[in-house]
Amino acid sequence: MQIALAPMEGLVDEILRDVLTGIGGVDWCVTEFIRVSDRLLPPSSFRKLAPELDNGAKTRAGTPLRVQLLGSDPLCLADNAALACTLGAPAIDLNFGCPAKTVNKSRGGAVLLKEPELLHSILQEVRRAVPAHIPVTAKMRLGFDSPDGALDCARALAQGGAGQLVVHARTKVDGYKPPAHWEWVAKVQDVVAVPVFANGDIWSLEDWRRCRGISGVDDIMLGRGLVCRPDLARQISAAKRGETVDPMGWDELQPLLAEFWVQARRKMSPRYAPGRLKQWLSMLTRSYPQAISLFAQLRRENDCERLDALLGLDSAAPGLRAAG
Repeated sequence: MQIALAPMEGLVDEILRDVLTGIGGVDWCVTEFIRVSDRLLPPSSFRKLAPELDNGAKTRAGTPLRVQLLGSDPLCLADNAALACTLGAPAIDLNFGCPAKTVNKSRGGAVLLKEPELLHSILQEVRRAVPAHIPVTAKMRLGFDSPDGALDCARALAQGGAGQLVVHARTKVDGYKPPAHWEWVAKVQDVVAVPVFANGDIWSLEDWRRCRGISGVDDIMLGRGLVCRPDLARQISAAKRGETVDPMGWDELQPLLAEFWVQARRKMSPRYAPGRLKQWLSMLTRSYPQAISLFAQLRRENDCERLDALLGLDSAAPGLRAAG
């Protein structure tokens, strides 16, 4: 079984990838999508969203990072995929699942599921351009407004050269509304010879067990479930081995939240760093009552030094080390 950390634009950046993969249980992760339109991007565009490329394309915990591209021009995607490989990408992932209206309007993401022939062409060109030892994978939804074409899309991707498929078990129109239709993951696996990963609505060990039973696949990708419950991959990995681990308590999570904030302050201007902290903390409220209390204290606070104090950090210390 493999457990992957999902790419989530504007949320799972290198900072959160670093924190979450450090907890354990994640086998590989994916960048936020790099948008490809009509030109070869400069190397800086890749390093901006994948700074791990300068560290062997791995997080500090040693978790491999795949570079994800989004676009609709087969040749342009192929050229950019080849460049990403020269920069150190160990795998190329292609995005056919993003439901954002702005992305779909520019002919990217889930809207391409209306065109299985184009999906095949994209995979074929990218596979040709990428060295044979580097995997090319794809992430898809069940369709744009209906799952009726899901199997055709999956076949097109696999036959075009995708070595793995991640299936977010909802259509674009479904968005993130429950439930995820895991039974369609089983249908996809029945028609392709490559491994299929189930994605969507896995929030707990119990959800994973139900997903596995319904989808029939072992491999999973965790997105919001792992962001809200940071040790979920570790719990699932242990359960797969027949072991149990104590759920992460607030005392274990607090230092990680502080580390996240320290990294956010280093990377971002004081104007934007507080928003990143609040974004993750608001998602943690789903799993931790203590996060609800802390979020209430800092939701209207935008002064970085006061946020340091709320998180138990010494603003005067080099690198914002934890106080005491």
